[in-house]
Amino acid sequence: MDELSLGVPEPILDRLPPEDETAAADMQEAVAGWERRLNEAIDDAENDRKAATQVLEAIDRFEERYQTYDELVPELRAWGQSPIYALAWRTLYADVVAQLYDHDDLGEHLERERNARLVQDGIRLRDL
Repeated sequence: MDELSLGVPEPILDRLPPEDETAAADMQEAVAGWERRLNEAIDDAENDRKAATQVLEAIDRFEERYQTYDELVPELRAWGQSPIYALAWRTLYADVVAQLYDHDDLGEHLERERNARLVQDGIRLRDL
């Protein structure tokens, strides 16, 4: 499987307050770390299916974090605070997941692994 290349989209960085450069640096550092760890996991995997499993586990964590930030936005607004950082991080998690699915041959493996999980979970639920 080819090496992953992830990045922070410019529109996300453009929405951040211009006086706060640390948020953009934090996002870029986080994405670089995710890219490094995912590439290590892919390299260490015995085959493409195991690599897809590792990446799918990361996607599950990204989707959980997306939900956390998504739930935080209305709460921040209710307290009269700006949700700009929560919106930016939420959008970043969604974009990274999309980048992973758009990657050359990884998307096909991810879909196959996600479908295998659904079938496996369905069988377990039916057996109860």
